[in-house]
This record gives sequence, structure tokens and C-alpha cells, in this order.
Amino acid sequence: MVLGATGYIGGRLVPELLRAGHSVRVPVRTPGKLAGAPWRDRVEVVAGDVTSAAAMRAALAGGDVLYYLVHSLTRADFDTVDRAAASLVAAEAARAGMTRIVYLGGIIPREQRMSRHLASRAEVGEILRAGSVPALVLQAAVIIGSGSTGFEMLRYLTERLPVMVTPRWVRNQIQPIAVRDVLYYLTEAATLPGGVGGAFDIGGPDVLTYLQMMRGYARVAQLPRRVIMPIPVLTPWLSAQWIDLVTPVPRAIAVPLMESLINDVVCHDHAIATLIPDPPGGLTDYQRAVTLALQKIRDLDVPTRWSDADLPGVPSDPLPTDPAWSGGSLYRDVRVRHTDADPAALWQVIESIGGEHGWYSFPLAWSLRGWIDRLAGGVGLRRGRRDPYRLHVGEALDWWRVEHIERPTMLRLRAEMRVPGRAWLELSVEPREAGATYRQCAVFEPHGLVGHLYWKAIAPFHAVIFGGMARNITGAAESSRVKPR
Repeated sequence: MVLGATGYIGGRLVPELLRAGHSVRVPVRTPGKLAGAPWRDRVEVVAGDVTSAAAMRAALAGGDVLYYLVHSLTRADFDTVDRAAASLVAAEAARAGMTRIVYLGGIIPREQRMSRHLASRAEVGEILRAGSVPALVLQAAVIIGSGSTGFEMLRYLTERLPVMVTPRWVRNQIQPIAVRDVLYYLTEAATLPGGVGGAFDIGGPDVLTYLQMMRGYARVAQLPRRVIMPIPVLTPWLSAQWIDLVTPVPRAIAVPLMESLINDVVCHDHAIATLIPDPPGGLTDYQRAVTLALQKIRDLDVPTRWSDADLPGVPSDPLPTDPAWSGGSLYRDVRVRHTDADPAALWQVIESIGGEHGWYSFPLAWSLRGWIDRLAGGVGLRRGRRDPYRLHVGEALDWWRVEHIERPTMLRLRAEMRVPGRAWLELSVEPREAGATYRQCAVFEPHGLVGHLYWKAIAPFHAVIFGGMARNITGAAESSRVKPR
């Protein structure tokens, strides 16, 4: 049973449990949230609300191991709600005859005043352990993976602020852990001998300050060195307001997390190894964990279906069930047009694009951008194309490179112009009963603050450039001939 399958860890744990051969039931308050989950048809989804005894009684019946991965952080009274929910679930798990509860909480600092958030997570662990069902409480600090709230705050702050004035807590020590290692421990916990319980810290091999984590992220992301100036006057509350302004992380989440950074969160021991050995190959170091989290676009290749660009290749990737603000910035401009043109004629126009046929919208703007690129030391538009009607993977096409072709349905180009990030343009054809659907998707992965500003600066012109391009390409196909524009 996985309570919290629509959350960050739960949504990644379910496929790991399935891969390990377990049968999985997912009690969820809103089943529709799982519609985009790639594992949805492989699990039993039931209605379940952790605040309803009747709902939990029905949902947990016949279960064996219960994963408790829920919290109410976005509510002002989150600690009260989580206290009541943990007590209810512990009682209903005992009534159902379950053999183990596995809970993921936070590392509890010793001899330090705990934030309200950490105190609540500790209390939930104590409630579960106090019940009659053996409870294994795994305690982690910042989890490194695309979509993790802690990692997303780190990502957005480091990418968008080349110069930062920060509170002195940036020098507090943290022992981050890669999401793949968290999932390893959680999955292994399902098959421990009966009666095993207790609280265990889990962490990666590196103990760092938040300052070192930001600078380490900048190195992996190939950003210029960040200038970070800690000062004593910024309270966690003020820091959270700043995060709310600079990042898309909601204030309701940022405030309790910022308050938790007043504590050092370092593993007190590695006693977990007496129950669960380290992952094969060892625990993932911080730099490797960040690298995996940033590998949303692998090997300079973008997934063919942009709508699936965030499906998981490894647990570090974003999931459809993650919050909209997670996963970093990958800007898109998507245009879809239905046309009466024959699909073959539409594909002919697409594969003939560029060179002497042009780009089908605002030629002056394309020429001007080409000249600017040349002045900046880029390739400009002078490269043209080898064949006016047929393209090949790897060849140059004006300032683009042909990255992928699925003839006669999809063409993907990678930009080689000078831009503060990486850009792609994908043009595709979907045949219909009468005519075809043309889909055009421009994608930009920004590099640092300059990349974000670049996209926002050119966004007002997209309606003219990309909108005109979609209209004119379908228009050319409808006229059944390729003509210059």
C-alpha cells in the first residue's frame, strides 16, 4: 500500500516496487491525479483519505506493508492535520493486520531547536512507531532529484541569481541524498524480516553547507561562479518571501522549508547498514546526484513526443504527477493546426524547409537574427542546405542541425546559433481521415539568468514568427507545392 502516490517520492516508489515484483495498491483521495502516471494500469487504485477512518479501513484491508508518504505542508495547520492522520492510519493498519509501516521523515537535529516542519515530521514518526504495527522510520535531509522541493529551491536560486545576499544559515551543514538512494532504501524495506522497526538516518556520502551545494550546482550546470554574501539579518521568513518572488515554489511550502534550514541536518550514524546494505556501487555523491537530476535532456537528444518529455528515464526525472513548478525550466512554444492538405504534401513542405525555401514567416526577422548571430561569432543563415527537398540526420540546415527524422511524420532540428541555452524545433505531421494535423514545437532550455531573460525578451515576437510559420507551412501544403517565403 502506498499512501502518497501522487507526491514526489510516492510517484517514484510505485514503479520501483512493481519492478521488484510486488503487487501495489494505491489509496488516493483524487484518483484523477494519477491519469498521467505511466504505471497507472499496473496498480490497484482505490479511494482513500487519511483523515477518514472508514475510507482507510476499506483501503488497507488485506494489505501487508504500508508506505506512509503523506503530509499537509501547504496547510497552515499542517502539524495538527498530520498528527491526526498518522494516529488514524496507525490504528487502521493495526486493525487490518498489516506487518509493517514504512515512513520517510526528516533527520532530527540533536540539541537544537527544531523548526515547526521538522518537529511535525518527527512527531509523525513517533506516532507510527508507538502503534502495534512495527514501523521503520527512514530520516533524510535534502533529497536531490528533479522535482524534489528542496532541490528545486536550490536549482532556481542558483540559476536565476548570479549574486545573492543570503542568511547565515547557508553555512549550516546538510547531508543530501540522491532520490535513487532514497528509493533503494524504501524498496528494500518491504522485504525486511518481520518485527523490524526503529528510526534510521539515511544520507549520501557528502556533508556540505548550503553554500557549497549552490556552488556545486553551478559547477555541474556550467554556470559562472555564484557570488554569495551571507548576512545575519535575513530571517527564514524573509528568505521565504524572497524565494516566493524569485522562484515558482509556493510560499506555503517555502516558509516551513526555509525555517528548517536553521538546523544542521547530518546523519548521526550509518546504522541503517545493519538492516539494509549500501546500494550496489555505493551511495551517490552530490555531484553525481545533481548531474542525474539535470539530465532531463539526455545525450543532446530530446524525446520524440514533447508531451512525454518529462516521463521518467531514472528516478531523478520529473513525473507528470509532480507540481507544475517542479522540474526546472524548459520553455515551449507549441502551435497546432488542422489542415485539409494531404499528409504527404505537408511532409514535403516540412522536409523542404530552410535554404532557398526559407522559413515561411517574416523573412526580414529571420535575416536579421542570422546577421546578429554572425556578428556574435555564430553560423548565421549562410550554410543553407545540401538538397532542396530531402534532409539527412546530422547535416547543417542554415543555423540548425538535423537531429532526428521520422519520415514522413517528424523532423527535429537542434539550434547551433549563439543563444544562452539550448534550443530545438520539432515539426510533425499526423494523418487524419480528411487531411492532417500539423504540430510545431519550439523548445528552449535556458542557461542561467541570461537564458531566462532571453526567452522572455523574444516571447512577444513568437505569435508573429512561429504563428506565421504554422499558418504558411499548412498554406503551402494546401496549395500542393513548395514555394519560397
